[in-house]
Amino acid sequence: MISLTSPVRTRAHNWSAGAKLLSLCVATAVLFAINDVPTQVLVFALVIALYAIPGWDFLAAGFRQLKLLWPFVLIVGLWHLWTGEFALGAFVVLRMLSAVGLANLVTMTTRLSDVIDVVKAVTVPLRWFGLNSRVLELAIALVIRLTPVLVERGWQLSQSWKARSRKAPNWRIILPFTVLALDDADYVAEALRARGGFNTAEDT
Repeated sequence: MISLTSPVRTRAHNWSAGAKLLSLCVATAVLFAINDVPTQVLVFALVIALYAIPGWDFLAAGFRQLKLLWPFVLIVGLWHLWTGEFALGAFVVLRMLSAVGLANLVTMTTRLSDVIDVVKAVTVPLRWFGLNSRVLELAIALVIRLTPVLVERGWQLSQSWKARSRKAPNWRIILPFTVLALDDADYVAEALRARGGFNTAEDT
């Protein structure tokens, strides 16, 4: 999952978060059961159609989020070009784009609080063994919330590099990006500690 809830309202915004997450699990399982490229192409076309149905603004917002996948698409594509397995490379790329695209659709049409409520309900059995399910709930929330923040940090570093050099950004921005990410993590940790961390009692 990449994005947060889309401001463009769709009918899917009113659907149950649990139903959407269950449908995503089933769709992903079916997606990974497909073993031929033509069917993967049809599935990918269907995913694009699902983005297009709510309108151009929703489609554009979804594509902006999926652009984050281009480094992985590039790596997978180059590797399979190198090995000469063109069909397999196209198959893997299409499957990855379809799977992430479906997950992104769910987050774009579901409030984070609703997702956490589903996770809370699903992880009830963990409490029977004395485990704190709040850790998992918070981890999921942080991943969804902070992914766009880290992407923005990377974009800002790239822009800073371009303002100071004629060369394209390269591996040298990895270290400052890592430092920024650790700094953000430290701020989040301090905020959690200030609010009691995981020591507060769970709701019953």
